[in-house]
Amino acid sequence: MRKLSYFIAASIDGFIGAPGGEADFFTDFVHGDFLEYLKGECPDTLPTAARLALGVDGAPNTEYDAVIQGRASYDLALKAGTTSPYAHLSEYVASNSIHESPDPNVRIVSGDVSGAVRELKKEEGLGVYLCGGAHLAGQLIDEVDELVIKTYPVVLGSGMPMFAAPFRLTGFSLGSVRTFDNGVIVRKYARQG
Repeated sequence: MRKLSYFIAASIDGFIGAPGGEADFFTDFVHGDFLEYLKGECPDTLPTAARLALGVDGAPNTEYDAVIQGRASYDLALKAGTTSPYAHLSEYVASNSIHESPDPNVRIVSGDVSGAVRELKKEEGLGVYLCGGAHLAGQLIDEVDELVIKTYPVVLGSGMPMFAAPFRLTGFSLGSVRTFDNGVIVRKYARQG
């Protein structure tokens, strides 16, 4: 069975973006050995345009071959004129307001998103990358098998949480921790049980 991995950038205090969703300030930390890590070990998670710019556009998918993101995350790509931001992956966008996909590589998922992800996880293939955002992650918390949290050395004070969901405890076990010269820490967690 495929696993769903929430691979996300976050501040020290656990926010994935400013109150309005902006998160471009995280890109200030994408350099040095952290950039080499992203290019060498995580190219599947890079948007297609970034893969082209960084010279890893021909890299084979090794961890993920599908991505799911929420409507607000997808809107960022649409505003930039990109209808298929992860063209190297099978793309799914969770939305109840987009009724027709603007791109043949992008499938719109509405209604029971958790059920759709459970069915996707049953298919053959590599893992499924949960790109964001907070509301979608909150809906899919019971389906998340792995957390990969790239913690950037900044405090936001408020903003968009990693999971917009009601309070409840959900256990994960720490698998690994990596540190980088720019102060970024990448932690991997697996769902307990």
